[in-house]
Formats: sequence, C-alpha cells, structure tokens
Amino acid sequence: MAADKLTIRALRARAVDVPMALPLATGGGSVSTAPLALIDLETEEGVTGRAYLFCYAPRLLDPMVRLLEALEEVVKGATLAPAALEEKLQGAFRLAGPQGLGGMAISGIDMAAWDAFAKARGLPLVALLGGAARPLQAYNSRGLGLIGPERAAEEARALVEPGFTAVKVRLGYGDGAADLAVVRAVRAAIGPEVALMSDYNQCLSVIEAEQRIRLLDDEGLTWVEEPTRADDYAGCARIRAGARTPIQLGENCWGPHDMAKALDAGACDFFMPDLGKIGGVTGWLRAAALAEPIGLPVSSHLYPEVSAHLLAVTPTRHWLEYVDWASPILEQPLAIEAGKAQIPDRPGHGMAWDEAAVARHLA
Repeated sequence: MAADKLTIRALRARAVDVPMALPLATGGGSVSTAPLALIDLETEEGVTGRAYLFCYAPRLLDPMVRLLEALEEVVKGATLAPAALEEKLQGAFRLAGPQGLGGMAISGIDMAAWDAFAKARGLPLVALLGGAARPLQAYNSRGLGLIGPERAAEEARALVEPGFTAVKVRLGYGDGAADLAVVRAVRAAIGPEVALMSDYNQCLSVIEAEQRIRLLDDEGLTWVEEPTRADDYAGCARIRAGARTPIQLGENCWGPHDMAKALDAGACDFFMPDLGKIGGVTGWLRAAALAEPIGLPVSSHLYPEVSAHLLAVTPTRHWLEYVDWASPILEQPLAIEAGKAQIPDRPGHGMAWDEAAVARHLA
C-alpha cells in the first residue's frame, strides 16, 4: 500500500439508534436516544476511514443516510486528500449552502477522510497533525437535564464519582429562581472544587438571559452556554457585556465563517466547535487558527473520540465535553482516567465499529 496515495472506492452509510443511559431533557428539546449515522469511507487500497454523525432526532437519520449515499458519486474515484476533498464537497453545496444536513454530511466525510489518511501512515490522528497524546481535562456531560434540584443533586454525585472534576447542568426552568435552586443543589452535591458549567440550549430571549444570568453571577459557574439563539451574535454580545460569568458559544456555528462572525460581534468569551457542524477535522483546524491569536479558550462539543485528538493540537485548549453516547457501538470506547480523556495509541482516531452491537441498534 502506498501511504501517499489512496483512492476512494465507496462511501457506505448506516443508521443506528442507541439507547442513552441518562435521557437528556434540555431547554431546547429532549433527547432519549443517540441517533447516529455511521460512515465508512472505503479506498481501493483497503484502508477504511470511519466517522459518525450525531443526528439529534431519529427522524433525521433516514434523510442523512440517503444524503451521504448520494454523495458517493461526488467522492468516488477521488484521491483521498482531506483538504482537496473538503473543497470538492463544498463545491457540491455551493448553491444549496453548506449548512444543515449538507454541512453535517461534509463534516462527517471529512472526519472519515482524516481517519483513513492517518491510518494509511500508521499514525494516530494527533501524531499526524504534529501533536503528542496527552491526558485532557474532561467534564461529564452525560446527564443533568431538566430534572429538578433533588434529582439533579443525586445525579451530579453519580457523575463525579468516577473521578470527573467538572460537570454540566442544563437550565431553562420556568423562572430564574428555579434555575438558581438547581445550580445551588448541584453545587452542594459536588462541592466547591468541582467545576460546574451550565447550558440554556438557546431557550431564552435576550432580556430573559440578562435577568437570569444576573441571578447566577455569584454562583461560580465556569460558563453559561448558549443563553439565547446561537445565531443572534448581537444579542449574545449584549448578554456578555452585562454578565460576569463567561459566555460559551460555538456548537451551532456552521464552519469557521460563522465563528468569525461571532468573534467579530464579541459574542462569547469561550468557543466550543462541534465537529459535525464546524466542518470536521479540516474545519476544526481552521477554527483553532482563529482562536489562537486572540487567546480564545477552545472546548469541544460532543464527538469526544475525535475531538480529543484535535484539542491536543489546539494551542488554546480548554475542556473536552465527555459523553458516552456512541460507546455501545464501539469496539474500544474512549478511556477516561481520573477525569481525564486518554487519547488512544491506535492509527487514525481509534474508532472501530462493534458490528454485533451495530446490528442490534440498526434503525
């Protein structure tokens, strides 16, 4: 096999719907299963790159899989060079626009391409990108939905028990007093040394967000995430200007161009790209390049198995968001030790499907 040249033979997509141990009710909607579109990018040389896309709702799985299958004709026969392939896919969506399912499809194929690219060279993705594997501080984001103060306190204790030093609580209850009660209940359960993030999942108006964050500003939150519509950069900037708690944004930015708009508006203190929306590995690297000159802390959103490699080469790395939603269909899930993510020393990003588990969860 010539590591310097791979040719794409096929693009295979499958849908699985994986039960979640802790169903998640948020201010933006509820998620009780992990609907994943699995991607296998096969090459003539026998190397297969893999990735998954978190599709948010089971009803989106079928259209996502059909779109990925339709894109096979765009990539089939092309040399597997991630940057060139990304440019080719962007061109296919020039008129429709690289957002929504199209943007996610581009991101997923890009992740699979980089996986194959690294595998062909026998290197973990982090090493291919010039970095070294290192333990990464991670926060447990598996639960703490809108479940009320008593259940949230109980769940928070369970989430830190494996050694995590940070957790995230979802907010957006009926009023600010209810949000405050939940935050205080969780804080009492985890103690002062554990970092506590919060997330409104875009459910507030700008005025409501300003009012509620004033109530929370003395609670020692690491950040308030997406307090209002994620694409209302002016509104987010207004909220940020009046808040003492840092504002986190980024998971709903479609590519580095959206990120640049958010930064130009002064919309956030921290940024968290989502690999399925920022443009995969290629998009993440461009986002990290925007963050580095201004010292903007970069965390990850979902996709911990691939995000760990990328955070390790991001100069302003901050927190890895840990969820285990894909773990049931992986041969070797991402390892967490003492609350830190351990990047695997396997070629590519290290994910391989547990085919028996995939068969059980096909949607």
